[in-house]
Amino acid sequence: MNITFEKTGNVTGVLTLNIEKADYEANVKKGLQTAQKKVQMPGFRPGHVPAGMVKKMYGTQIKAEEVQKLISEKLYAYIQENNLDVLGEPIAHDDQVDIEKDDNFVLHFDLGLSPEMNVELSSNDTVDYYDINVTEEMVDAQVKRMAQQAGHPENVQTYEERDILRGILAQLDENGQPVEGGIVVESASLMPTYFKNDEQKALFNGAKVNDILVINPSKAYEGNEAEVSSLLKVKKEEVAQYTGDFSFQVNEISRFVPAEINQEFFNAVFGEGAVEGEEAFRAKVKEGIQAQHVLDSDYKFLLDLRAYCEAKVGEVEFPNEVLKKVMLNNNKEKGEAYVEEHFEASINELKWHLIKEKLVKANDIKLEQADVKAAAVEAARMQFAQYGMNNVPVEYLENYAEEMLKNKQQAQSLIERSIETKLVAALKNVLNLNHKAVSAEEFGKLFEN
Repeated sequence: MNITFEKTGNVTGVLTLNIEKADYEANVKKGLQTAQKKVQMPGFRPGHVPAGMVKKMYGTQIKAEEVQKLISEKLYAYIQENNLDVLGEPIAHDDQVDIEKDDNFVLHFDLGLSPEMNVELSSNDTVDYYDINVTEEMVDAQVKRMAQQAGHPENVQTYEERDILRGILAQLDENGQPVEGGIVVESASLMPTYFKNDEQKALFNGAKVNDILVINPSKAYEGNEAEVSSLLKVKKEEVAQYTGDFSFQVNEISRFVPAEINQEFFNAVFGEGAVEGEEAFRAKVKEGIQAQHVLDSDYKFLLDLRAYCEAKVGEVEFPNEVLKKVMLNNNKEKGEAYVEEHFEASINELKWHLIKEKLVKANDIKLEQADVKAAAVEAARMQFAQYGMNNVPVEYLENYAEEMLKNKQQAQSLIERSIETKLVAALKNVLNLNHKAVSAEEFGKLFEN
């Protein structure tokens, strides 16, 4: 097979494949021999169908398969051997080919090539880096959240905001008397804090255990079918029938009480003996907040680095027509309108992807499997921390991480995150960082636009 490449522009080119019968003939014969052993026809023992009949029946199909294998193999081998930096996949021309009658073929493929761009960075390049101040108020708020998460429910005698009331809910008639055969919910649970009607909510102010109150669920939830049907244990389509009053006998009032700030609490959060005393505990909490803020600062730094690099690189010529065809091939069911709508955003992401690749190569960044697993473990740790679980055993985190990595989409996301983490760490030592001390509120406002 003869393959030639000709550039048709700065970022485009055409590969021409000249295929002759001798390139694939031997493989077609092998394919026919394999097929002959498997073909079954009436009147012939298995594996003894005449070769001529097998060729007549399957020859064109096997020839097409072998030619396609040859094209794929040689095409990508040529690209690799000649170091062609191709974007997307080769796009075949609409060459007229009669696979049954023709023995020799000339095929053409459009290639989109990666553009040249200079993204060298040094200490002469300055990028902002935001250092977020951790205040005692932030530590107070975090300790309060941790205490809330580690809290427990307690039965109390008098209702306060956010308490849960449990008791018997019974349907009343227009005279305020129980409806014979009406709805009775023996173990109804109410949380008036979430009522949508303020008047109904106010009925529970100062309510005590054993009190009997008259409420209107339809008014309390302003007719919300899901809420009312859940409370009354009826179907949604039946909710409209129950717009009257109900009695509610308070049998129990439950209040979620935050954990007491003591050594037992410190041990529950960070592990037995990890910190001794409230001062050490608060220092550990502050350390955790600072670590999280470093991650936040690094994220903002990466965004600013992207903007800086894209501006430094400037306008870049891409093989737009080839890439649109590639995008359409990958989204055939969505059509050309989808491609046109999303193409610019796709090119912007491609530009940043190419810049990152060059930066990774320039800084000799290598990604190991251990890096990806570490990223998965950290992601797992952060997920558990959101629920107040700060002392999850490493073995459990690693098992959870392994499950995350079995998901291809999650695994790819973790690979990208690992690369970016290493890239940020490397470039923080290369660039001239313009450190800016900000409060958490000021930092948050940086993302408003």
